[in-house]
Amino acid sequence: MRKAFTTTVTCAALSLAVLSGCANMSETQRGTAQGAGIGAGLGALLGAATGGSRGAVQGAALGGAVGAGGGYIWSKKMQDQKVAMERATAGTGIGVSQTQDNRLKLDIPSDVSFDVGRSAIKSNFAPVLTNFATSLNQNQITTVSIIGHTDSTGSDAINNPLSFDRANAARDYLVGRGVAAQRIATDGRGSREAIADNSSEQGRARNRRVEIYVAEPAQR
Repeated sequence: MRKAFTTTVTCAALSLAVLSGCANMSETQRGTAQGAGIGAGLGALLGAATGGSRGAVQGAALGGAVGAGGGYIWSKKMQDQKVAMERATAGTGIGVSQTQDNRLKLDIPSDVSFDVGRSAIKSNFAPVLTNFATSLNQNQITTVSIIGHTDSTGSDAINNPLSFDRANAARDYLVGRGVAAQRIATDGRGSREAIADNSSEQGRARNRRVEIYVAEPAQR
């Protein structure tokens, strides 16, 4: 146990050394090195927990490789899906973008997605999800993450489960349109990740949102 812990600490220290050595690199080189370092550290921790010192070393190697590779690709299918969703959401206020790590992001505000304090999908959100399900079924190697958010009104005891319920409602709608449930992960962040000032109604409305991410894993 002590040996595994020592190996894990060594691997984690190595990953930090990689990060600290990025100052003179280009942005591309720095991103690759940082990904490798972070991946190695996380891989070492997981490997040690499951396989002792040998698992820590193997986990660090695998994690570093995945981190360096970036994890996701932006294929023609991903670009086609982005274009399709931009058309489907035109004029709705839904944001469609490509993230820095090559995921497709849909940012759905509260006036489209859910009423205040509710997790039932609104009528103007349903056709967007229907189109989204169609695009997902045309690129079935992608994975989906749905994250629900609330404003700061109310307590965490109310907001945290509400944010989960909203994410799960969107997932259930997609599953009902043929998207495999195992492709979709959901999470609820409550009011913890505000993007606007909760002291105004306008800011609170921006914070009540659902974010959907689509990722195509890199083929290795």
